[in-house]
Amino acid sequence: MNLRQIEVFRAVMLAGTVSGAAKVLNVSQPGISRMLGAIEQRLGLRLFDRVRGRLRPTPEAEALYAQVQRVHGEVQRVATLASDLRHGRHLSLRILGSPSLMLESIPKALTALRERFDLATFQLATMSAAEMTRALLCQEADIAVSANPLISALPDSALEARVLGSWTLVCVFPGDHPFARSTAPIESAQILEQPLVGFPAQTPQGQFVDQESRKLGLAPRQTVEVRSSLNACALVLQGAGVAVIDDLTARAYVSRDLQFRPIPGAPHIDIMASTPPQVTPSALVEPFIEELADVLGPA
Repeated sequence: MNLRQIEVFRAVMLAGTVSGAAKVLNVSQPGISRMLGAIEQRLGLRLFDRVRGRLRPTPEAEALYAQVQRVHGEVQRVATLASDLRHGRHLSLRILGSPSLMLESIPKALTALRERFDLATFQLATMSAAEMTRALLCQEADIAVSANPLISALPDSALEARVLGSWTLVCVFPGDHPFARSTAPIESAQILEQPLVGFPAQTPQGQFVDQESRKLGLAPRQTVEVRSSLNACALVLQGAGVAVIDDLTARAYVSRDLQFRPIPGAPHIDIMASTPPQVTPSALVEPFIEELADVLGPA
C-alpha cells in the first residue's frame, strides 16, 4: 500500500462509510469506492463487509488498521518535523559583527529573519576583525560580518567570504550647526576649517583626514581623538566639534540633534560576510545573508 491508499483506508475505518471518508478527504464517493476496490484487489483480501449502508471491517482490516495507525503516526511526525524546520525549530545561528554593523544593520536583518524562522535561536556578539577571524577558524561562529578589511587579510582559502555591500565616510555635526542649513555634501576643506573630533592615523577615518589635509595644505583643527564612532557622536552632540565617521554608525545614531552629510571623494570600503572553512553551514546562513544584503542595499 502506498501513502494515498493508507490515507483512504484509514479514513474509511474512521468514518465507517464511503460518503464519510469522501467528506473527510474532500474527494468524490466514487473515487473512494474505486480506491478501496483497488486496495482489496492489490492485497488479495476482503477488508469490509457491506451492512445496511455501512462498512464493517473484517478481522483482516482490523489487523491492518493497527499497523496503518503506526505508519500514520510516523508520517505525522515527519510532517510536524518538516513544519518545525520550516519555522526554524532545531535551527540556530551564531552571528559575529563589527560594532558599527551591530547598531542597526544586523539587528534589522535579524528581525526580518526571525519573521521567517520564528522558532530558530540566535546568538549575537560584537567583536573586532581579529577576534572574528579567530572565532571562525575555531568554528565558534556560523558567520561574521565585518566592516573592517583586516578580516580578509588571510590567504584566500582560509575563510569563505563574500561582499555584501560597502560603507563610506560622512561628516556628523550637531543639529544646530551651520552645516545643517543645507542638504548638500560637505567638502573636505569645510570640515578641516571646523574643530574636529579625530581618529588615530591608522584608522580609515584618520587616514582620510590626513590625506585630505595634505592634498589641501590645511592642518586639521583636531580637538580630541577617539577610537569609536559612537564616542565621536557623543562628543559632537556635546559641542566638541564635527567628526568624520562611518555612515553605518551615522545612520543608526542620527536624530534631530545629530545630522550627517556625505563627503565627496570619501572612500567606499567593502562589508564582508565570512564563514568557517570546510564546514557545512547552518541552514540559516544564506537567508541571513539575503536579509542583510537587502538592508545594506541602496536606500
